[in-house]
Amino acid sequence: MKNQLTETPIWKLLESHFQSMKNTTIKSLFSDDATRAERFRIEDLGIYFDYSKHRVNAETLSLLCRLAKESGLGEKIEAMFTGEKINITENRAVLHTALRAPSGTTILADGVNVVPEVHEVLERMAGFSNAIRSGEWKGYTGKSIRNIVNIGIGGSDLGPVMAYEALKFYSLRNLTFRFVSNIDGSDFAEAVKDLQADETLFIISSKTFTTLETMTNARTARTWLLDQLVSDEAIARHFVAVSTNEKEVSGFGIDTCNMFGFRDWVGGRYSMDSAIGLSTMIAIGPDHFHDMLDGFHQMDMHFRNTPIERNIPVIMALLGIWYIDFFGAQTQAILPYDNYLRRFPAYLQQLTMESNGKHVTLDGETTGYPTGSVYWGEPGTNGQHSFYQMIHQGTLLIPCDFFGFRTSLNPLPLHQDYLMANMIAQGEALAFGKTAEDVGKEGVPENLIPHKVFEGNRPSSTFFMEKLTPANLGKMVAMYEHAVFTQGAIWRINPFDQMGVELGKVLAMKIIPELQDNRKWLDHDNSTNNLIKYYRG
Repeated sequence: MKNQLTETPIWKLLESHFQSMKNTTIKSLFSDDATRAERFRIEDLGIYFDYSKHRVNAETLSLLCRLAKESGLGEKIEAMFTGEKINITENRAVLHTALRAPSGTTILADGVNVVPEVHEVLERMAGFSNAIRSGEWKGYTGKSIRNIVNIGIGGSDLGPVMAYEALKFYSLRNLTFRFVSNIDGSDFAEAVKDLQADETLFIISSKTFTTLETMTNARTARTWLLDQLVSDEAIARHFVAVSTNEKEVSGFGIDTCNMFGFRDWVGGRYSMDSAIGLSTMIAIGPDHFHDMLDGFHQMDMHFRNTPIERNIPVIMALLGIWYIDFFGAQTQAILPYDNYLRRFPAYLQQLTMESNGKHVTLDGETTGYPTGSVYWGEPGTNGQHSFYQMIHQGTLLIPCDFFGFRTSLNPLPLHQDYLMANMIAQGEALAFGKTAEDVGKEGVPENLIPHKVFEGNRPSSTFFMEKLTPANLGKMVAMYEHAVFTQGAIWRINPFDQMGVELGKVLAMKIIPELQDNRKWLDHDNSTNNLIKYYRG
């Protein structure tokens, strides 16, 4: 294998260091260092990032930071920000950071400054959003739009629905928002069940306007609308497109003046702050949307300009590599203690797992070492009464990211104190546990003591901010975007393609006509043939 990462001197040093650290406890690290919590934290951009409850010491962090430097992270960051075609499998630049660059910035792709075009799209989005929000935009029968249905899948759905749920507090409440992604007919049917066509706007989000799931749902929406409004002329008043395929958009019946595009240097899972965020802008308004973009940009600049040792996304990424490649951890729990963030873990699943779920390096060689992690989670305190049992006393090592806010958006008496007390307590319990001696002192019967022991030594990070705002949401998303990039840079993989999603889709196109025609000859494996026959009936 070419330039195998695990054969580098720094990796060998980390392997040796791991042997000295693998049995070290978080409790002992705190006992040996009274100022550990002050030294293993970063405060910047209004974020309090505590990573002291990890199985690392100063030498661990020094070696991991050296790994990042020797992997050329600094040069790779600059290559991304300056428009080099670092997505080598698709020969594309990676410029989602340009989506939130301030007006007047110069960022070149193929020699052209892309920032003016980004802001031209944002201005058009703002004009359209304001027309919907004010009631100026009328449907085919002259009624104002009251319902917005976003139809997309993957990044064209997960970003908008996560952002809407996260920022619902800031949304215009006389508008109803629904999101359709699944090709399962139940998803569409339930989304429109209580809606009237003459008050409903569909946003069809598909860059190519050919995505099977999205366009199947779009055509169903078209039929649903025309069943009520009859005339094809209604389409232009009730459908807009987020796409770059003008021919297909026009053929569908959508006025191309109401088509909002973005370039191929924006990957789907990095697109929530592009035109894909049109539903978000309609919900929260252009000003709040620009606040969110500013939060993204602040984290972009922190990532680009802050030394590795104090760089929040880099430290997050390095801790992930430490657990994945040395401790053998396979999952990462995302635990936001704010109910508005209930879709945040699902959003991160695509961002992280579609990006770094790769086994082939940039050189086309098999990695030979683990990459990526399974991301999952639920809001606290719900998760505490569900899967936290496994995190505390199970046999798997599951690093956790906790998110909390000092100020609630809905300050009911006692609620926020109880919520934050639980979040802080969980991190303490995971790190320090409870010994058999502690349990025995509580008068617990001897036969029950082993069941009530908490080993502790379970790592976690805690992120505190003042409150959940559009800007802070932007910072949080960008933080993970750049952590993903950092890991990809070190693992020598491409975080910006997703070829693993293609094979199943190609095979599905072959199977669709076989399900619809019992006469078609089947030449799959025995199991697949029998499944098709069972469906046929």
